[in-house]
Amino acid sequence: MTKEFTPERSKKIKWKAVGILGKTIIDALFLSCRIRVKGYEPVRAIVESKRDFILIFWHSRILMVSYLFKGWNAAIMVSASEDGEYIAQVLERQGHDCVRGSSTRHGVRALQGIVKKMQNGQPAGIVPDGPQGPRQVLQPGAISLARKTGAPLIPVTYSATRRKVFASWDRFILPKPFSDNVVVYGKPIMVPPKMSAQEFEAKRREAEDELNRITALAEKLCGHEVDE
Repeated sequence: MTKEFTPERSKKIKWKAVGILGKTIIDALFLSCRIRVKGYEPVRAIVESKRDFILIFWHSRILMVSYLFKGWNAAIMVSASEDGEYIAQVLERQGHDCVRGSSTRHGVRALQGIVKKMQNGQPAGIVPDGPQGPRQVLQPGAISLARKTGAPLIPVTYSATRRKVFASWDRFILPKPFSDNVVVYGKPIMVPPKMSAQEFEAKRREAEDELNRITALAEKLCGHEVDE
């Protein structure tokens, strides 16, 4: 029996196509690129355990991070908006587990969902300046998640020698095919379970500063000005 072609089924086909096409393009892009890695040794043991850590990376740098960790079943918070659906479809095709929510919409529920998934052994990923910025300003959700789980925050970023920088709020970067790319890991950041408001803010600032430090380093290694 032929299935009825309803608007709902049409939407499902559309999103499936988005995910497949997006993953295929990203795979082809980065397979053509040279990728160097800096700062990995201090976090190697944590990352290669594939559990009990939280990757943090800026919204503009999501493309390669999701590619490098594809197949890891990482619990990643993605905006509940329709724009977020595009990202979620690609991430799920890459083998990640999306939890829908953000700092502005369903954020508490999404954090609770990630906590449960981490308790089941999954690593996590947070885009701490998403979904709408401010750019490269770390929102408190990542610190709250680390405090609840006891897992270290692992900052990671990248840049490319040849890329397009979009005129979006996050200045999203798209490496060009066959470009040289540099991935940079930052130092692990531990968050204690009990903190005063001042200590919480200090830890938030520490994570933000470290993520901005390695992002500036990646830019310099690729020959770009820090505030291009």
